[in-house]
Formats: sequence, C-alpha cells, structure tokens
Amino acid sequence: MTTARLNVIALVSGGKDSFFSILHCMANGHRIVALANLHPSEPGTGTTLAAAAVPASRQGGASADHSNDHHAPASGQSNEDDEEVDLNSFMYQTVGHQVIPHYAAATGLPLFRQPIVGTTVQSGISYQDPRHSSFTSPTAATKAEHASDSVDGSQFRGSQATEDETESLVPLLRAVIEAHPEANALCTGAILSTYQRTRIESVALRLGLVPIAYLWQYPALPIPDRQGPASILVDPPSIVPGVCQIGGDDDAQLLRDMSAMGLDARIIKVASAGLDEGFLWENVASDKSIARIKQALRRFGGGGRGSVLGEGGEFETLVIDGPSALFKGRIVVGDTDRRVVHEGGGSTWLSVRDARVEMKSPPPEGSESLDVRIPTLLDARFRCVHDDLQTAKLLECKSTRDAAPRITAVGLVQSVSTCQYEFMGEGEGLSVEQQTTKLVEDIRRLGEPRSIVNTVIILRKMSDFPIINKVYGDLFAAPNPPSRVTISCGTLLPEGSQIGIYVTIQHGLTLPLRQGLHVQSRSYWAPANIGPYSQAIVFPQSIRTNDDASTDSSCVPKLVTIAGQIPLLPASMELPQLDDSAPLQITLALQHLWRVGIEMQTQWWTSAVAYFPRTPDEADMKRKALLAACAWQSAHLWSADPSDEDDENGPDLWDRKYNPQYMSLTSSDDSVSAPTLPLWDRLNGFDEDDNLVEPVDRPLPYVYAAEVEELPRGAGVEWHAHRGLVNVSPGSIHVVDFHCDTSDATANMELQNIVVDSTEETYIHTTAALSLQETKGPLNFETQQEILTNEVRRFLGLIMENKSGVQLDLVPYLTYVNKSHAFGSPKGSKAIIPCHSLWNSKGQRLEAVMHYQVHLTKTQ
Repeated sequence: MTTARLNVIALVSGGKDSFFSILHCMANGHRIVALANLHPSEPGTGTTLAAAAVPASRQGGASADHSNDHHAPASGQSNEDDEEVDLNSFMYQTVGHQVIPHYAAATGLPLFRQPIVGTTVQSGISYQDPRHSSFTSPTAATKAEHASDSVDGSQFRGSQATEDETESLVPLLRAVIEAHPEANALCTGAILSTYQRTRIESVALRLGLVPIAYLWQYPALPIPDRQGPASILVDPPSIVPGVCQIGGDDDAQLLRDMSAMGLDARIIKVASAGLDEGFLWENVASDKSIARIKQALRRFGGGGRGSVLGEGGEFETLVIDGPSALFKGRIVVGDTDRRVVHEGGGSTWLSVRDARVEMKSPPPEGSESLDVRIPTLLDARFRCVHDDLQTAKLLECKSTRDAAPRITAVGLVQSVSTCQYEFMGEGEGLSVEQQTTKLVEDIRRLGEPRSIVNTVIILRKMSDFPIINKVYGDLFAAPNPPSRVTISCGTLLPEGSQIGIYVTIQHGLTLPLRQGLHVQSRSYWAPANIGPYSQAIVFPQSIRTNDDASTDSSCVPKLVTIAGQIPLLPASMELPQLDDSAPLQITLALQHLWRVGIEMQTQWWTSAVAYFPRTPDEADMKRKALLAACAWQSAHLWSADPSDEDDENGPDLWDRKYNPQYMSLTSSDDSVSAPTLPLWDRLNGFDEDDNLVEPVDRPLPYVYAAEVEELPRGAGVEWHAHRGLVNVSPGSIHVVDFHCDTSDATANMELQNIVVDSTEETYIHTTAALSLQETKGPLNFETQQEILTNEVRRFLGLIMENKSGVQLDLVPYLTYVNKSHAFGSPKGSKAIIPCHSLWNSKGQRLEAVMHYQVHLTKTQ
C-alpha cells in the first residue's frame, strides 16, 4: 500500500529518541529535509532570536571550535564557567548542545539552530496557543500571532518575561520552511511525555505541519519477533498474522531496537539517586547498561513506567553514531574532551569541550536499507479478535449474570450530573455553514465550553464535514476540546436541516476535575485527532457543591466519553485497502477504542454501537452486525496465554523480586501492572484472575449495530462507546439483563442495567432496546419511548427498597430509531439518531434503542 510521502523537519536535541524517530520516519517512506534544534542563549549576548543554519556540506575532521556559529563559546576560563549550565527544561534537552552543530556533517542534512527564549509560563500538561491564552499579555500574544511577518523573530524581543519557551519553536521552524518550502511535517521523539507532545503539536499545526511522533506509547505496542523491510510492515495483509511480543512487557525493548539499528547513544546526564556518574558516557542501549540501569533504579525505589528509558528525567543521552542510511559520519569525543559537572541535587552531566566528525566509508550501493522493527498493526488481543471474525465465532453468552442489587432509597436524591442539549439546524435555504454558525452561537449561550464533555454531530451530507468543522472549532480555543462522534444520516434528518449537534455538559466542571486526551500526532498507537475534538474526556460522575481545585479527584468514580473510532491506519492515517476489509476495519477500529480506553484507565463500558454506512443488501448489513457483535465479545473475553506469565523452567516471582541472584531479571516496571480492559474484579462476584468462570457466564456490555448514511473518510465502521467507567471500586458494578414482552405482545424488550454503587452515590446506566413482533405493525415514537421508559422505571423500583422521596425524571439522553418518524415529537428526548436499520448482537432487527442514566446522591 502506498503512503503519501511527507517532507519532514526533524526536531533534534541530540538525544536517542529524536534520532530514533527520524529512522522511523525514513522507514515509513518519508523524506527528512532538515534538522532543527533549540539551544541555550549565549551568555552575555542578549536574546537574539535569529535562526542560524549549519550547512550540510560542512565536513568533519575539524575540532568543535564553532568559529562560524553564533552560539559558540568564546575562549577564556570565564566563558567556560558560564557555559557549565543546563537549563533543566521540561521541554528541551540542552545538555550536550555544543555537539549539535556536528550533526549537519554527520548526517548530510542542513541544520537550523536558534537560542531558547523565555521560560515555562504554561506549566500544565496540555498547552494552549498563546493567541487564545490568558498566560500571556495581549501585547505578547499579538506579537506571537504575527511572528510570521519575519523569520528572525524580532517581534518577540522585549516580551521574554511573558513568553513561554515553547514559542521559540515558531521562528525556528519558519526559518526552515522559508528555506525548504516543500516541508510539510514535523517529527519529534516524544514517547510518554504529553507535556512535550502537546506543545510541539500546537506549534506544528499553527504552521501547517503534520506532527509525527512514531515513538508515542511505543513501550506498550506489539513488537514483531523479527525486523523486516518497512514496506511490508505497513501493509495490512502482512501484519495481521504472525507472532509478536508485547512491548509493554519490558520498556527496554525500545533500547534494544535502537541497538539493533546501530544507534549509538551515550548517557550524558544522570539525575536519579540510583544513577551516578559511573553511568556517564555508557552506551545506553547495550545489554550491560540496560541491566545496570534497571538494577540501580530498582535499588532506590524507581522503576515506574518509562523510567528505564529516562522518561522521568532519570538520564539524558547524546547520539554519536547510527545506521549509514542516516549517519554518513560518526561523532568522536576524546576522553580528555569530556568534563564532569556536578550540578547538585543528584544531577551530574558531561560538558563536551571538543568533538569532531569522522566520515565513514561509503556503503556498498543498495545496502542502506532500513530494517526498522515497526510495531505490528494488531496486538495479541485483536489478532485473536480478527481470527474469530474469520470464523464468525460467536458464543451464546448467558443474558443475566447478576441479580438486581438492592439500594436503600432513604437518603437518595437524584442529582443532575450531565445534561443533554439538542440543537437541530433550521432555515429553509440556509447553507450548512449558516446553520452551523447559528447552532454554535446557541451552544455558546450554555456557558463555559470547558463544561462540554462530548458532542454527537449528525450531518445530511458527509461532504459538508470540512465546512462545519471550521465553524464548530471556533467554540474551543482551550486544550482538550470535547470528544466527538460524527455520522451522516442523509435524508433521514428533518426536512431543511443540514446538521444536528447533541451536546453533553457537566455544569460546574472545572479544569482540575476535567481531564482530556488529545493526540494530534501520527504514531503507531491510534489515529491522530487533528481538529477540535479529543480522543477522550474524563470527568466525575457527579459534582458536589464543595468540589473545587483542592478536591482529590483520584478517589471519586468517573465517567469517560470517547470519540468515535474509525479504522484508520495510525501511521499513515489511511484506510486499509482489502477486497473484504470489513473484518479488519471492525477489528482495527475497536482496537483504537480499546487503546484510548486503557490510556484513560477505563474499567468497564456501559454500552456501545457500531455504525455502518448504508448498504442496499440487508444480508450484508446483518453480516456486519454479527461481525461487530463477535468482535465485541472476543475483545472482552480474550485473556493472555497463561504460559506467557509463568515460566516453569525459570525463577518464580518471589525470586525475581527478592533473590539477589535473579533480581536483575525483573523489569524496571514490574511494580506497575499493565492496565487492562475490562477490569473483571470491578464486577460484583468476579475476581480479576478468576479463570474458573466460563466465558459464557461472563456478562458483556450491551452492543448493537446502526446503519446510517455515511461515515467520516468513507470508513466502513465507526465504534461509539457511550460511557466508560473509571475509578470504580472492586465489586461495585452490577450488570443486570432483562428480556420481556409488552403486555399486548406487540413488542419485545431487552434491557441492560449497569448499576455502580459507591460510598456517596449510585450511578445507573440503562440501555433499552425494542423489537417488534413480525406480525405487528410499526409503533410511533412516543409509544416506543413510553414502553421503554416505563420498563426502566419498573426496574429502578425493583432495586430500591424504599422508594419514598425519590422522584425520578427519566428521559433518554440518546435515542436511536429505525427510520425517521421521531423528529418534531412534542415531548421527550430529541437527541435522536435516525437509522436505516438497527440490529442486536444476534442479528435481529430492532425498532429503537434508548439510553438512560440516573445519578443518585446519598445524603445520609
């Protein structure tokens, strides 16, 4: 499969991750046009922001006197002492910056450099464009906005006190773009640092560059058991089968992959109690160094996620050599040219006083191919899912696992946590842009945009999506906009309506209580969300009046809303191209949902729908509905091969943790268990490792399929999980299924109730589905809603031991109906998604599906 080639500017700090990211860009067929670097300002020279280019033609052999570089230190002891400073920036690596100019000769690529100006103004994990931020003064923000007027960045002078160091990237990259107008992408080595990634994404997107972070979440991705040409590893038919290792089992796999590529990265700084100066100038990716780092971190209580990679600032590296496809020469630093600097606080680093480039002999023609170990497309769970779809392996799970819990109603008050607002475009003859503008104005009147946690957008024509996206995006200037689901319902929308927007709001939601995930970079992990929507938003199930910035939200139950997931190949943002791509598309999109859910620590889904585009073949739609149900079931019931967890021939867990003879075999992150989804021990009556429970006895969240008109990007499926449960206690989730007929036997009902009982509140999510007897005629929408709402009310009455004082206002927050006869209904929910057809997990037609949620606060 051919991927559109990008012309990439590579941000380099000298560290291992930025160069390994370059190699992955090259392996994916992209062209590196230039290197770009930010370095500390010269002592005593002010704060000039002119970007200087180091030509690629400069050859090695000379020492690093840097006589042609404006950043070079002058001779003399005083300047040498001034230079012995590391900025200790959370954003940029500056130690070893004296060596950076040599990368031009070593790689044959032009290098652009510029001093860092400013400091950390925005200290939050996410970054806001200063043009829309309160962190900078209006003057500084205006200067930032108009920095494009000149590449020398002179507009920033005088505003350093209010300028975030991130903005130093803007004039640097503009200088590169001016010299290389073909540049259209920017790559970085971010692995786990949201802080770094969001800042680079902000700048890249402002400048029209595609952000690339191929190492993002790399330790958690499945790694093939061998290296191979990148061309076959990005082709879906080749990467679905095969054996792979899960990178998340050992963060050090990333270092081993670097070593296998011939990347030579030396430890140039240590800043951990476990790492001393004896580690300096060691090759970080050697087996010896990896073992030493793990043991040292473990000895001093380290070993959290990514620590063996230096993600917590434990150490920093300097690359001096790499594969000949990138490095035409190696950087040589003599023993006497490295000076140890003790900074205090356990931080020690090397100051490089002199260096040279030693050019390599040209490799034989055709020998510069990159055998980069690229993560496989599907991990073990979803390879199993895909295999099951090939055989349509669908188990007949039992409908009811848990008896209805009993909740004492005394002291319960229904609280309004999330509110649903519906906006439908109106105005005969108005364009979709005009209708969207009016809806956005109406939404603004609801209050703070940060209170919005999710939106569902339904369009008449999916081709209108780029138009509405720009208008809609004006709502959200702050980081982490709401998650979003977008579909087209075609002519099923009310006459004259081009668009509908359904908004979920939690009033009173403040930023400390609202957490988001918005990855806009291309990676191997999941598709980038480039635009005004996040992958996920997490928020408390309910907000009490005394909740504020000081409230410890880590202990309260939460909900997560996740964006609709379509089956884009994350690295290329293209759809799989197969003759029968339905199984792969269903599987891949579901894996995206899982990865986002796991990243947000989701423990259980309340329900999910798989949207499919309209098809003239009813049998084909039924097949896809069954495939989606099979994938959903397989993803939930999958478990890792027990043989992967215990090695009968090796030391047991106790030995690996406490016996000095075997402690080196323990990975640095053994103390941090890998997150999983679903988390079975959160269900009443289940243990996480209860292998005695047969798969057919395990309950599953309700799933169904909806046939709409079109999906974004022409996708074949879009997964929409309605809610995810986060931070709930073990045993607190009850899953209760009911199946019954209406009193006149005209319809069948399926109800699934997710009851989450915690110390201070009870959350109940109900999915109610209605199907008609074949011999009966259709029911109007009001009758459908009345039937289902009454049944939901009956269930709530059953679980409450004392119903006095509890008045429940039951209105579905989201409704799916078969065809459109619901719009214009004088009462009840108007958050309606009209569908060409609806199907349950058994491949049976449904007439309607309605979702309800109730929050009950315990007052005594």
